[in-house]
Amino acid sequence: MRYREFWRLVDEVFGETYGRTLAADQVLGALENRTAARALEDGVEPRTVWHALCDAMDVPEPRRWGLDRERPAPPPA
Repeated sequence: MRYREFWRLVDEVFGETYGRTLAADQVLGALENRTAARALEDGVEPRTVWHALCDAMDVPEPRRWGLDRERPAPPPA
């Protein structure tokens, strides 16, 4: 997963405004108590960050991949 794909999914799954706020403000234990945005800045793989964010927000597997329902989900890192 690339950074641009991560942000596209944030926008699609959570909505542009809420998703960006969530990524900037929600502290995630799975990311060593960092926000998604901070973890990305620190070099954590976007796929790892995406799964941590989805897990924390209880996003069901079928919804994790945005509008493209046919695309297979990459496995967690």
